[in-house]
Amino acid sequence: MKGDWRARIVERLNEAAWAKVMMLQESAPVIEQVARTLVAALRAGRRVYVFGNGGSAADAQHIACELEGRFYRERRALPVTALTTNTSTLTAVGNDYDYAATFRRQVEAHVRHGDVAIAISTSGNSRNVIEAAAAARKLGATVVAFTGRKGGKLARKADVCFRAPSDDTPRIQECHITAGHIVCELVEEALSR
Repeated sequence: MKGDWRARIVERLNEAAWAKVMMLQESAPVIEQVARTLVAALRAGRRVYVFGNGGSAADAQHIACELEGRFYRERRALPVTALTTNTSTLTAVGNDYDYAATFRRQVEAHVRHGDVAIAISTSGNSRNVIEAAAAARKLGATVVAFTGRKGGKLARKADVCFRAPSDDTPRIQECHITAGHIVCELVEEALSR
């Protein structure tokens, strides 16, 4: 059993490393574009909203906390909110409307022209994420999507789309948080000057 586990561990580490190598080759321009989009909005006094389901919800909260709090530097708090944290709203909207409306209703309540909505979906096909992205665009926000390689329907709703170079959910999520960390570092550096 131990030998089988060791082989599995090595296989997964190789897959993760390969995904990062592919990011290195393919993704630097779009990661820079995401960071520049956030910097421009935040400099203009706008807000950023982040959302996704499951592991992507955790990633949304992770990105928001790095920018609201700090990443590397002491600096002013940035107005970045994860729409995944108000369980009363999520459950009430899911119950009173439909689960697909959970993020859309929050977007309609909070997002304004010039804000940024970061929509995270490994498949790119999460209905509630797509509906929220569409609502954000309708309100005049810039939509940034984080998806897997195929992009799904979400990619078509986005102004900027980071596509993790994988079709495997864990590898996609690992790429999302790596890209998210890089974006947080660049945004923080730009806004600390």
